[in-house]
Amino acid sequence: MKLRIVAASLIMALSSPLSHANLADVGEPVPIYTEAELINLIEKNQHLERVKADKCQLVEDIVARATRISLPSYEFLYGDMLAWGVCVPQDVELGLYYMENAAHQGLPAALEQLGRYYSRGTLVQQDKERAIPYLREAASMGNLSASIHLAELLLRDYGSPLDYEDAYRWLYNSVTADQRQHKRITVLRSGLEQRMPDNIIARAKRRDVFW
Repeated sequence: MKLRIVAASLIMALSSPLSHANLADVGEPVPIYTEAELINLIEKNQHLERVKADKCQLVEDIVARATRISLPSYEFLYGDMLAWGVCVPQDVELGLYYMENAAHQGLPAALEQLGRYYSRGTLVQQDKERAIPYLREAASMGNLSASIHLAELLLRDYGSPLDYEDAYRWLYNSVTADQRQHKRITVLRSGLEQRMPDNIIARAKRRDVFW
């Protein structure tokens, strides 16, 4: 009996450092992202890097929130992970499916990214006309990248002249601290102005409220 107790004590003594070493390798558990935190990461295009930085520990939680709860921010994250093979086996078709789901739920970042993909032919066949509705919807929700991209396409004669007024309004009311982006907006506004009657330009600049 004493031999068994001694043997058990030795096993515990030897295994304890190993257990601590294994835990140290894994690191502290990573808390799941809040929706606000995730949307902020997505808007800064840092979401995939964050998942990799967290050593793929949250994959199961991400999948559950995307597939069972259908949270748009998590659908977009999971879709992007699938599309580019980040922490999960790559499946472009399924990835685009989840991005589309997020877009249909009105996530501006998903709408902007799908519009950009169709415009540039990333993962999908290039179709600039198909990109317009995605970019237009994202721009209407205040996504500045979508507003800029939409105006660029309109000035290259894609889409409809009927979209000039809204595209101009969104650029006119945009706010950015990025000087290069600010100059780009000025150039695009000037280009649209050359295609718009003065009364339409004035209407696009009009504000419904002042505070």
